[in-house]
Amino acid sequence: MVDVITSQQFHAAPGVEDWRVLSFGAATHFETGSFATGVALVDRIGELADAANHHPDIELRYGSVQVRLLTHEVIDQGWVLSARDAELAAQISQAARELGATADPSKVQTVQIAIDALDIPKVRPFWAAVLGYELFGSEDVGGPTAPGPNVWFQQLDAPRPQRNRIHLDLYVPADLAPTRIEAALAAGGTVVRDNGPNWWTLADPEGNEVDIAPWPDTFSGW
Repeated sequence: MVDVITSQQFHAAPGVEDWRVLSFGAATHFETGSFATGVALVDRIGELADAANHHPDIELRYGSVQVRLLTHEVIDQGWVLSARDAELAAQISQAARELGATADPSKVQTVQIAIDALDIPKVRPFWAAVLGYELFGSEDVGGPTAPGPNVWFQQLDAPRPQRNRIHLDLYVPADLAPTRIEAALAAGGTVVRDNGPNWWTLADPEGNEVDIAPWPDTFSGW
């Protein structure tokens, strides 16, 4: 039985201050300072994961390690967070501190490609095929196991020939959203729609759009 928890419950758990819940799980970023420290941290995470029989996704780079947790047992139904994720997150953070790695959750984000479509069932298979993705849920291709950004399809009621049909969704921690928006505006962007604090639609100088959205604390996966 999976003990599903919300984003808020995850953030309230002890020892998870380094982590942020975004789309497809809870994630953190550790600055390791060296590849050797990164490898040592990955090895330690592997030991903790095997002991808990609960395994995260890990990205090892020259000077950093990014880790994402979600409950894989029910991934065929979407994705969820469980109490096991919070427990393992706290253990991973402790291991990182012992190795001298520093958490920087400001570098945690999720990028999603959003496509407006009149006939989603007709359009989705093309994008799954061309990207080498799997269909996920009823509106996506990719999902948590995709090697690149998830692709989400938004239902159109009528054609919109004078507006972009593809935009980016950027999910960032709530405390990072204002900084990103200010930086984008300073770089020549404009606010197209202000639906804060839920999301903001920004456009570059030629009108290409991106939605910036903090992840809701009440979310428990899909």
